[in-house]
Amino acid sequence: MKSSASQKRPNTPDGLDQVYGVHALQSLLERGEAPREIWVQQGAGNRLSELLTQAGGQGARIIEHPRAVLDQLTQGAAHQGVVAFCPPLSPESEESLWLKLRAWPSSTPPLLLVLDGVTDVHNFGACLRSADAAGAHGVIVAKDKAAPLNATVRKVACGAAEVVPVYQVTNLARAMAKLKDAGVWITGTAGEADASVYDIDMSGPTALVMGAEGKGMRRLTREACDNLAKLPMAGQVSSLNVSVAAGICLFEAVRQRQLAS
Repeated sequence: MKSSASQKRPNTPDGLDQVYGVHALQSLLERGEAPREIWVQQGAGNRLSELLTQAGGQGARIIEHPRAVLDQLTQGAAHQGVVAFCPPLSPESEESLWLKLRAWPSSTPPLLLVLDGVTDVHNFGACLRSADAAGAHGVIVAKDKAAPLNATVRKVACGAAEVVPVYQVTNLARAMAKLKDAGVWITGTAGEADASVYDIDMSGPTALVMGAEGKGMRRLTREACDNLAKLPMAGQVSSLNVSVAAGICLFEAVRQRQLAS
């Protein structure tokens, strides 16, 4: 294990995403996607020895740096003493989504999250984290007017970006029509809807659509939904952060599926 000679921040590897935190590193290694390089906080090697041994066995280059270097690199975020440098993620193709749905096991109804116009990378990463926590089978985004699957998203998602499939489609409304043809019921979230999300049956094949903060769903997206539902708001605020709303709706689907099983 090499050690940096100075506390001045060295140059980071070119063309690689930064992924930090123990859970994110574990997710990478479990998928067999070892980072090219790992920066480890000096003194943390013993605590992380098992992970580092596994990563080194998969070809990762491991270098020690003072904590100040990792703090600067992650802008003060909770890196847990480890920052990994990995090849950028790429979304899965639209065709892979249809292939997956055609081969879907009948015993497990799909649960999908559709993001319409969510362009903020922090919100996107938080939505991926909520989707992973709820056991969603994938997140669908459009090629245009959507946050990129970049290093910031991976940081916010805390490992979820590596395990939740992100399907990028050319035309969201057209893709939603194909979801219907595949037997998936689509529920869009809208504050002006009459029905509560708790009144919608999501125990079967379900896609939940979340619109952009402030603007909500676009017109064609809204028209492509089977149902519109809202979250009952009892306080003074008129809406929730999109990732919070997504988490609530996804876990309502989880609750219904557990009752139905």
